[in-house]
Amino acid sequence: MKKSKTRIYIKKEISSNLLIYTKDKQHHFLKNVMRVQIHDTIRIFDGITGEWHSKVLSVNRDNTVLRVIEKTKNMPEVKDIWLIFAPIKQYRMNIAIQKATELGISKAIPCLTEYTNIKSVNINNLQLNAIEAAEQSERLDIPKIEKPVQLQSLLNSWPEDRCLVYCDEKFNQEKSIVKSLLPQKNNYKKWAVLVGPEGGFSDSEKVLISKSKNVLVVSLGTRLLRSDTAITVALFCVQELVG
Repeated sequence: MKKSKTRIYIKKEISSNLLIYTKDKQHHFLKNVMRVQIHDTIRIFDGITGEWHSKVLSVNRDNTVLRVIEKTKNMPEVKDIWLIFAPIKQYRMNIAIQKATELGISKAIPCLTEYTNIKSVNINNLQLNAIEAAEQSERLDIPKIEKPVQLQSLLNSWPEDRCLVYCDEKFNQEKSIVKSLLPQKNNYKKWAVLVGPEGGFSDSEKVLISKSKNVLVVSLGTRLLRSDTAITVALFCVQELVG
């Protein structure tokens, strides 16, 4: 079989011999960017069954038609890591979601705080960024982007079996995040990383977080990191530890 020209996400469950009609942006990408031809091989995945090979049957004005040939990869067991973040400017938020997807999060939850300047979050746009990052990074699943939630509401309903790694820029900086995480490695199977807004959390919010269950406060070092950088650093450390 010829080498695949590209890899795309299909928003439906894939099965052998299924015909898939790609339209709109995916059709434009296949036809005009990748310039696929009949009989070209395209790798496809659905986040449910795994990854498959498909063949291009036709390239038309309004769609590109693929026929599913065979499954090449089964769905692996994935680590259950959430990202909880205060919304930031759209461009940097897109990058943060891309990097978080590459680093293996299972869910992202925008969290509204007292110092959150960005109140409106384009969930559909963030989900598209997650899909593109999954396509590029060889992920077989797609993280879910949740609707924004207030910090207190999130903490009030926090699950008993998930560790919340709270990144506090003013926490004891002599103890690295790795040293803080290591003793907890075998205590949890489910994790979450909490990163606040550019202005940090308010004093009342810090008290609220510190009194919540399953919270592990960590430092990301002596430098004051931007939110998108802090997200990448913290997720990398957690993924390396538990993955």
